[in-house]
Amino acid sequence: MTLLTRWEPLREFSDMQDRMNRMNRLFRESYSPERPEEALTTTSFVPPVDTYEDEHNIVLKLEVPGIDEKDIHAHIDNNILTVHGERKIEKEEKEENYRRIERQYGSFTRSFTLPSSVDPGQVSADYVQGVLKIKLAKKAEAKPKQIKVNVGSEKTLEAKVHGKASGQ
Repeated sequence: MTLLTRWEPLREFSDMQDRMNRMNRLFRESYSPERPEEALTTTSFVPPVDTYEDEHNIVLKLEVPGIDEKDIHAHIDNNILTVHGERKIEKEEKEENYRRIERQYGSFTRSFTLPSSVDPGQVSADYVQGVLKIKLAKKAEAKPKQIKVNVGSEKTLEAKVHGKASGQ
Protein backbone atom coordinates (compact mmCIF):
# COMPACT_ATOMS: atom_id res chain seq x y z
CA MET A 1 0.00 0.00 0.00
CA THR A 2 1.37 3.40 -1.00
CA LEU A 3 0.85 6.30 1.33
CA LEU A 4 0.56 9.72 -0.25
CA THR A 5 1.54 12.82 1.69
CA ARG A 6 0.76 16.34 0.77
CA TRP A 7 3.73 18.49 -0.28
CA GLU A 8 4.02 21.78 1.64
CA PRO A 9 6.75 23.99 0.20
CA LEU A 10 6.61 26.46 3.10
CA ARG A 11 7.33 23.65 5.56
CA GLU A 12 10.66 23.05 3.80
CA PHE A 13 11.60 26.68 4.31
CA SER A 14 10.60 26.45 7.95
CA ASP A 15 12.73 23.33 8.41
CA MET A 16 15.67 25.04 6.73
CA GLN A 17 15.28 28.10 8.97
CA ASP A 18 15.23 25.86 12.07
CA ARG A 19 18.46 24.18 10.93
CA MET A 20 20.09 27.58 10.33
CA ASN A 21 19.04 28.80 13.78
CA ARG A 22 20.59 25.70 15.39
CA MET A 23 23.83 26.28 13.45
CA ASN A 24 23.90 29.95 14.47
CA ARG A 25 23.36 29.04 18.12
CA LEU A 26 26.12 26.41 17.95
CA PHE A 27 28.50 28.91 16.35
CA ARG A 28 27.64 31.63 18.89
CA GLU A 29 28.10 29.30 21.85
CA SER A 30 31.42 27.92 20.62
CA TYR A 31 33.02 31.34 20.12
CA SER A 32 31.52 33.36 22.94
CA PRO A 33 32.55 33.69 26.59
CA GLU A 34 31.37 31.12 29.12
CA ARG A 35 28.21 32.91 30.17
CA PRO A 36 25.74 34.45 27.67
CA GLU A 37 25.46 37.67 29.68
CA GLU A 38 29.23 38.19 29.28
CA ALA A 39 28.89 37.93 25.52
CA LEU A 40 26.43 40.81 25.52
CA THR A 41 28.69 43.14 27.48
CA THR A 42 32.21 42.31 26.31
CA THR A 43 31.88 42.33 22.54
CA SER A 44 33.71 45.00 20.61
CA PHE A 45 31.81 46.93 18.02
CA VAL A 46 32.49 48.77 14.80
CA PRO A 47 30.86 52.17 14.51
CA PRO A 48 29.40 53.00 11.11
CA VAL A 49 31.24 55.65 9.08
CA ASP A 50 30.03 58.00 6.36
CA THR A 51 32.74 59.37 4.05
CA TYR A 52 32.41 62.14 1.52
CA GLU A 53 34.66 64.45 -0.42
CA ASP A 54 34.35 67.96 -1.77
CA GLU A 55 36.87 70.12 -3.60
CA HIS A 56 38.66 71.16 -0.36
CA ASN A 57 38.25 68.29 2.13
CA ILE A 58 37.68 64.62 2.76
CA VAL A 59 35.24 64.19 5.66
CA LEU A 60 34.57 61.14 7.82
CA LYS A 61 31.61 60.94 10.19
CA LEU A 62 31.74 58.17 12.79
CA GLU A 63 28.59 57.35 14.72
CA VAL A 64 29.76 56.84 18.32
CA PRO A 65 26.94 57.82 20.69
CA GLY A 66 27.39 57.21 24.39
CA ILE A 67 31.17 57.54 24.29
CA ASP A 68 32.85 60.31 26.26
CA GLU A 69 35.06 62.50 24.12
CA LYS A 70 37.98 61.71 26.47
CA ASP A 71 37.61 58.04 25.44
CA ILE A 72 38.06 58.77 21.70
CA HIS A 73 41.53 59.08 20.19
CA ALA A 74 42.54 59.75 16.59
CA HIS A 75 45.98 59.95 15.04
CA ILE A 76 47.68 59.83 11.64
CA ASP A 77 50.82 57.77 11.09
CA ASN A 78 52.29 56.89 7.68
CA ASN A 79 49.20 58.16 5.86
CA ILE A 80 46.87 55.98 7.95
CA LEU A 81 44.18 57.59 10.09
CA THR A 82 43.37 55.46 13.13
CA VAL A 83 40.41 56.16 15.39
CA HIS A 84 40.13 54.29 18.68
CA GLY A 85 37.46 54.55 21.35
CA GLU A 86 35.67 52.72 24.09
CA ARG A 87 32.06 52.63 25.22
CA LYS A 88 31.93 51.74 28.89
CA ILE A 89 28.99 50.32 30.78
CA GLU A 90 27.62 53.13 32.93
CA LYS A 91 26.62 50.90 35.80
CA GLU A 92 25.78 47.26 36.08
CA GLU A 93 22.11 46.59 36.63
CA LYS A 94 21.32 43.69 38.94
CA GLU A 95 17.57 43.99 38.77
CA GLU A 96 15.42 40.91 38.57
CA ASN A 97 13.41 42.21 35.60
CA TYR A 98 16.42 43.02 33.42
CA ARG A 99 15.89 40.94 30.28
CA ARG A 100 18.16 42.07 27.49
CA ILE A 101 21.20 44.20 26.66
CA GLU A 102 21.36 45.13 22.98
CA ARG A 103 23.71 48.11 23.06
CA GLN A 104 27.25 47.09 22.32
CA TYR A 105 30.02 47.96 24.75
CA GLY A 106 33.76 47.67 24.57
CA SER A 107 36.47 49.19 22.45
CA PHE A 108 36.76 49.78 18.72
CA THR A 109 39.51 50.67 16.30
CA ARG A 110 38.97 51.87 12.74
CA SER A 111 41.82 52.59 10.33
CA PHE A 112 41.63 54.43 7.02
CA THR A 113 44.38 54.69 4.41
CA LEU A 114 44.53 58.31 3.32
CA PRO A 115 45.15 59.34 -0.28
CA SER A 116 48.34 61.28 -0.99
CA SER A 117 46.20 64.36 -1.69
CA VAL A 118 45.48 64.82 2.07
CA ASP A 119 47.54 67.35 4.05
CA PRO A 120 48.21 65.60 7.41
CA GLY A 121 48.95 68.98 9.02
CA GLN A 122 45.44 70.26 8.27
CA VAL A 123 43.15 67.91 10.18
CA SER A 124 40.31 68.85 12.53
CA ALA A 125 37.87 66.79 14.57
CA ASP A 126 34.57 67.73 16.20
CA TYR A 127 32.35 65.60 18.42
CA VAL A 128 28.71 66.71 18.47
CA GLN A 129 25.64 64.70 19.51
CA GLY A 130 27.40 61.33 19.27
CA VAL A 131 28.96 61.94 15.85
CA LEU A 132 32.72 62.33 15.46
CA LYS A 133 33.41 64.42 12.35
CA ILE A 134 37.00 64.36 11.07
CA LYS A 135 37.83 66.86 8.35
CA LEU A 136 40.98 66.18 6.32
CA ALA A 137 42.07 69.13 4.17
CA LYS A 138 43.44 68.46 0.71
CA LYS A 139 46.86 69.74 -0.32
CA ALA A 140 46.80 72.88 -2.45
CA GLU A 141 48.13 71.03 -5.51
CA ALA A 142 45.35 68.44 -5.18
CA LYS A 143 42.55 70.99 -5.27
CA PRO A 144 40.88 71.55 -8.61
CA LYS A 145 42.05 74.62 -10.52
CA GLN A 146 39.78 76.79 -12.60
CA ILE A 147 41.19 77.73 -15.99
CA LYS A 148 39.77 80.88 -17.50
CA VAL A 149 38.90 80.54 -21.16
CA ASN A 150 39.11 83.74 -23.14
CA VAL A 151 36.58 83.94 -25.93
CA GLY A 152 37.36 85.85 -29.10
CA SER A 153 40.86 86.99 -28.11
CA GLU A 154 42.58 84.86 -30.78
CA LYS A 155 40.53 86.48 -33.58
CA THR A 156 41.22 89.94 -32.19
CA LEU A 157 44.94 89.17 -32.07
CA GLU A 158 44.91 87.84 -35.67
CA ALA A 159 43.03 90.93 -36.88
CA LYS A 160 45.60 93.24 -35.28
CA VAL A 161 48.49 91.28 -36.79
CA HIS A 162 46.89 91.19 -40.22
CA GLY A 163 45.98 94.88 -40.01
CA LYS A 164 49.59 95.89 -39.30
CA ALA A 165 50.89 93.60 -42.00
CA SER A 166 48.52 94.98 -44.64
CA GLY A 167 49.14 98.58 -43.60
CA GLN A 168 52.92 98.33 -44.14
